[in-house]
Amino acid sequence: MSGALEKSLAILEYLVAYPDGVALVKISTDLNMLRSGCHRTLHELIGYGYVRQMPQKGDYALTTKMASMGLSFLSRSGVVDIAQPVIERLARATEELVRLAIVDGSRLTLVAKAQGAKSGLLYDPDMGIDLRLSCSAAGHAWLMTLQEDEAAEYVSKQGLGSPRQFGPNAPTSLKALQAALRLHAKRGYSIIQDAYAPGMSSMAAPVRRKGEPATGVLVIAGPSARLTAKNMARFGPELMSAADELAMSGSASPLLKAANVGTWGTRVDSGAD
Repeated sequence: MSGALEKSLAILEYLVAYPDGVALVKISTDLNMLRSGCHRTLHELIGYGYVRQMPQKGDYALTTKMASMGLSFLSRSGVVDIAQPVIERLARATEELVRLAIVDGSRLTLVAKAQGAKSGLLYDPDMGIDLRLSCSAAGHAWLMTLQEDEAAEYVSKQGLGSPRQFGPNAPTSLKALQAALRLHAKRGYSIIQDAYAPGMSSMAAPVRRKGEPATGVLVIAGPSARLTAKNMARFGPELMSAADELAMSGSASPLLKAANVGTWGTRVDSGAD
């Protein structure tokens, strides 16, 4: 690994998985860095306020600076202010967890939620995660809006989610995934059961203006015992109506106004300073 910026970003992304801190030797080994160079980069990141060193063992962990930047960005984008009333209304109507994911390059990232369930099992995966496209309802709802070759490219780039790692019904081939996407497209929204997590169901509809790319996905999720196929069929019209409402009101937010595609995840070389 070469380049100071590349090393710094690799360390920051790595430390996300270790909120309690991780030792220098493990960081340098896992990232295939020289220990001296890794140590130097970590202390540069400490100087800029992105990393801290734990007082007991000397392990390294992220500070809240990046989280603060992300939350500030979302707040200034207006997406939460626009989406939250719609999400909360749908959560009350379905009495399940409702989430909004934003299209960012070839990724879907969860940015807002509302919990409608008042009792029983509360399904609530981590906010801010990038969803696995091949086995999540949100991923299927977005992929079904794309050309088959483009959808296959994004899934291949991220990798198929294995049934062992996710749920027993996770698609194990592109052919199986594409067959499912065609069924979702006919319905207008995706439905999955025991594919993203065992015992869990979810459904999703793209946030998309007519003739334009999808900018986000609206998701309802809950335990399969409660969010049954019958209930998902009943919630379908409300889900699509809420997604359409977000699409129409999204012009007030840069994140919902246009699909965030383009140069995300690609290296751009410029001769200009």
